[in-house]
Amino acid sequence: QVQLVESGGGLVQPGGSLRLSCTSSTFSLEYYGIGWFRQAPGKEREGVSCIANHQNTAYYADSVKDRFTIVRDNAQNTVDLQIDHLEFEDTAIYYCATAWADCFADSWTSPTNFGSWGQGTRVTVSS
Repeated sequence: QVQLVESGGGLVQPGGSLRLSCTSSTFSLEYYGIGWFRQAPGKEREGVSCIANHQNTAYYADSVKDRFTIVRDNAQNTVDLQIDHLEFEDTAIYYCATAWADCFADSWTSPTNFGSWGQGTRVTVSS
């Protein structure tokens, strides 16, 4: 099983930026579609972005489009999530996960399509 580790979370003011990173010490992420999900207190886990293994096609949830950017760096074995213009509603624990198949337009937002998960990194947006 792929072991994933997220990092980069923290406390940030509204309008600020963070860069979350997902990596693995056991597998090369370049062979996987990688999704980023978040879960806010009392809410279901939601998909925010996914980068496909095929052609690195990127997908974003409408709520984060134009503010989030997913980037794959095969040399570093990372998939980063750049978050700009942070909003209070972005407060959540952020998880990365490997897709069972790949990221596809009609299915990437469902957590059931992902196998291995990291432990999460907490993002808190507060003034």
